[in-house]
Amino acid sequence: MLNYIWLGLILAAVLIGGATGRMDEVTKGAFDSAKAAVELAIGLVGFMALWLGIMRLAERSGLIHLIARALRPVMRWLFPEVPPEHPAMGAMILNIAANMLGLGNAATPLGLRAMRDLETLNPHPGTATNAMCTFLAINTSSVQLIPATTVGILVAAGSIQPNAIIGTAFVATICSSLVGITSVNLLEKLPVFRAATVAKIEPVRGDAGISGEDLTPHKPPPMPWWGNFLVGLLLAFFVGVFVYLVRPTLFGGTLAPEKMGEPWVVLAIGAISTLAIPFVLSFFPLYAGLRGTAVYEEFVEGAKEGFEVAIRIIPFLVAILVAIGMFRGAGGIEMLTKGLEPILSYVGFPPDLVPMAFMRPLSGSGTTGLFAELVQRLGPDHVVTRMGATFLGSSETTFYVIAVYFGSVAIRRTRHAVPAGLLADLAGLIAAVVVCRVVFG
Repeated sequence: MLNYIWLGLILAAVLIGGATGRMDEVTKGAFDSAKAAVELAIGLVGFMALWLGIMRLAERSGLIHLIARALRPVMRWLFPEVPPEHPAMGAMILNIAANMLGLGNAATPLGLRAMRDLETLNPHPGTATNAMCTFLAINTSSVQLIPATTVGILVAAGSIQPNAIIGTAFVATICSSLVGITSVNLLEKLPVFRAATVAKIEPVRGDAGISGEDLTPHKPPPMPWWGNFLVGLLLAFFVGVFVYLVRPTLFGGTLAPEKMGEPWVVLAIGAISTLAIPFVLSFFPLYAGLRGTAVYEEFVEGAKEGFEVAIRIIPFLVAILVAIGMFRGAGGIEMLTKGLEPILSYVGFPPDLVPMAFMRPLSGSGTTGLFAELVQRLGPDHVVTRMGATFLGSSETTFYVIAVYFGSVAIRRTRHAVPAGLLADLAGLIAAVVVCRVVFG
């Protein structure tokens, strides 16, 4: 399906640009997007090196397998084709957790590592497996506890209640996730998407740039008693900092003025988001070191993958971003908006949200820009603005996610991942409008 979408975007951009006299914008959109794709990939190198190095420590210390074992019932239901002790399970769990906390910079490298591990189970290199499509559907439906970027835009615009959309975004993202997971499981059974599936998947090695390392779970030596004591001390430290961030008065401190009056649940989620990365960066290396892992050497080995993956995804990013840039430069988004405005107004869908609805699957920065313009035009506390904020906080840039994740393992036949992701986006949009009408009137 991605083949037809990509070709359709390019042809539509050229035809629309020629008819409207915007060929210069089409050309500029192609060149600017190609440059942005390379810059984006290079910019990911540092983040990927850091998090893939940390993931290597978690894997070699056995921590990934402990986490995966704890969540085995849910993960086995979602990913029946993936062995319970496979490294992909732990990587997917950490990716989903990072997405829920709004830690996008951390989630992407973890997701790329998960795709690399899933590719070791792929009997048809170049074709997405059911597990890959399910993982992409979960990522594109984007479960989040706090949409930090969206709330930040509302705060900067002087919103009276910038946190009001946290609850509505959470409800909308639950709806989009349920639709994404349901649709991916239904679509994989259709004959048009079922051709590449097999009854049993066995690990394969050496395909699509995968290193082919041994998939047998690493069993480090047991931790000494004093190691457990040190781990306990670190956990106690983070618990103390968490309590201080939520209830500073217990330690003789005061809450920041901008946080006064906020529910404790919001403060707790914000504290978790603040402490999540420092916790991972300290706990994982300590745990690995106490289990006898050579932390520096193993971190460096994992970090080496960051550069390789970033270079590998450049062609895929260039392809999708150039097509989107050309279509946007030709004025395709504006034409779709004007054409559908009468129909959407009839069914009660705010026309002001149409540009965001079309832009969201294509461009994250473009959608953020449209939302900022909406805030400026209608005001930060307008009900339609809150609908847009809820939608922005409960959806993901589907084509970007698919291009980056599938591109990292050279997947060209995406099967049902694209329609499942778009259905999740649609569900998030509808849920955002309905929930905000109920809550805000």
